[in-house]
Amino acid sequence: MATVQLFPPHSFIPNRLLCRSLARITCGQKRCRVVKKTVVCYSNPNLQNGQISRRDLWLFGLSSSVALLSSSSGFSMAEEGSMASLTDDINAYSYLYPTELPSKKLVFKWVESRKPERYSSAAPLSPDARLRIVSERVDIIDNLVISVSIGPPNTVFLKSKDKSTWTAKDVADSVLSDKSALRITSSQRMAESSVLDAHSSEIDGEPYWYYEYLVRKSPTKSAQEPNIYRHYVSSTAERDGYLYSLTASTLSKQWNVMGPILRKTAGSFRLLPPTESYVPPYKDPWRFW
Repeated sequence: MATVQLFPPHSFIPNRLLCRSLARITCGQKRCRVVKKTVVCYSNPNLQNGQISRRDLWLFGLSSSVALLSSSSGFSMAEEGSMASLTDDINAYSYLYPTELPSKKLVFKWVESRKPERYSSAAPLSPDARLRIVSERVDIIDNLVISVSIGPPNTVFLKSKDKSTWTAKDVADSVLSDKSALRITSSQRMAESSVLDAHSSEIDGEPYWYYEYLVRKSPTKSAQEPNIYRHYVSSTAERDGYLYSLTASTLSKQWNVMGPILRKTAGSFRLLPPTESYVPPYKDPWRFW
């Protein structure tokens, strides 16, 4: 038994219909909540007074969605799919991730490779341990990775403490400069990546920065060809002097299929009001358990 709810424009899925089951799964001592079988569909902005034009019917016959809609993140939401919701109470954020892509007959098989954990005990992404992965899930079969990382801003790119002055490109450069497992310079790390797009949006009074980029060094053994990269889409927000970033990626050759639904994931990323389970990144930096 599913219910249908129309979200107002200020909600985290604007101008969309969200169909979801009432079943919820709780794991990890209520620190991680997953809502299964969430189906996102879309309202038609061209529909007026209940009338549907011939063009609308023609478009409907060509695709599984009624119309294309851009979310508040600026990402195009062209693909209909089933989504589940993950909430991390330790770090106070949530996002949607795909479970099915009916139009391509895909059922994703996610494995939680890193369960949500506090910043002090999380795995570092660089030798200086500034940027750390606080949660990660992978689909090995479909070559998908979704991770959330936390780290302080890089003052080389974000010189001001006033985040309203930050550009999406500067935020992207700040995050990417700290992403490397090798002992190389920030400029060398950035040389591994090519930013394709960067833009920002204000949600509930807070800025969110969105960017897409390619990484030339793929971590998968199946991508040895030099012209195959990993394609990433990211969403970043700031709280307590730290950058919270969600990143979703797949191989570049799969982007036409996987890209639209990974953009949904990035666009759904939200920082939540902290609960008593929240552990700020600056708390007990020496603690690793």
